[in-house]
Amino acid sequence: MLTRRLAARTPSATPQGTAFVEGHRLTFNKKSADGSGKCDIEATENSGERVYGVLFRISAAEAGSLDRAEGLGKGYRKGYVQIVMANGTSPAVAYFATEKDPVRQPYQWYEAFVVASAVEHALPDTYIEGLRAVPSQPDPDATRRSKNEAALADYA
Repeated sequence: MLTRRLAARTPSATPQGTAFVEGHRLTFNKKSADGSGKCDIEATENSGERVYGVLFRISAAEAGSLDRAEGLGKGYRKGYVQIVMANGTSPAVAYFATEKDPVRQPYQWYEAFVVASAVEHALPDTYIEGLRAVPSQPDPDATRRSKNEAALADYA
């Protein structure tokens, strides 16, 4: 959700506003090849649960680039969700995990990217605090960890 990070992958990415999806929760249990957990919008039976985020508009010509960057077909599938924004509801495309492991945890730098994007877009404070409370682990790959921590510093 970090605007500059997404724009590096899809230059046309333009935030349209914050939104939430009802009856879903954000988990970090999507299996990643690096051994960590990544985000998933998981459907629940509880209509009171919400996943907050940002609706972005991108050029149709860049959709393939975003699919590759997000790992479509490699643990994620694309689907539609009904989002709620200040001006009403709308369908939107989202990525859903197809391979999960409930004991996975995100790397600390990945969780920090998620928190930074929530702060950037002024998602509800209680939601941001919930993101900060997600258990995370240090990345054992020092090169990848340093690269991502340096990139994160660019957004501070």
